[in-house]
Amino acid sequence: MKKLFAILLLALACSAPAQADKLQIIRAPQSYPEAMSTLQAAISSRGYKITRVQNIDVGISKTGHTIDYYKVVFYGNLEETAGLARKHPELIPYLPLNIVIFAEDSNTVVTAVRPTVFAEFFPDPELKPIFERWEKDLLAILDEVREAK
Repeated sequence: MKKLFAILLLALACSAPAQADKLQIIRAPQSYPEAMSTLQAAISSRGYKITRVQNIDVGISKTGHTIDYYKVVFYGNLEETAGLARKHPELIPYLPLNIVIFAEDSNTVVTAVRPTVFAEFFPDPELKPIFERWEKDLLAILDEVREAK
């Protein structure tokens, strides 16, 4: 399954270079448990609340595939998310924001969709600064995970 995911990401990057900038992918120098802890701390330190950690690895293992760690971390500012859901219900399927973290051999990979991509689908000028702030925060979160020792 890890190889399939890697192949899909590689195909996206190779077949549509203009699309590759829509994902942010980093390799973390820490082991998976340490990187997960750093990721959660980085999210919280920027004022976001982690709303759920979905264990994808458990579901995949039930299909007979073996995979180490593979999780989706959902996060957001609860008041902001609720307000956006009321005012822009079309955003509900994309909230809260999420980051995927998984172990790949001895590496930890962390990836997320860049929030400014949402502006392509939701061009309301009121939303653009929100998407830009989310992306700035996402990049800072990922930088903190990438730079952790």
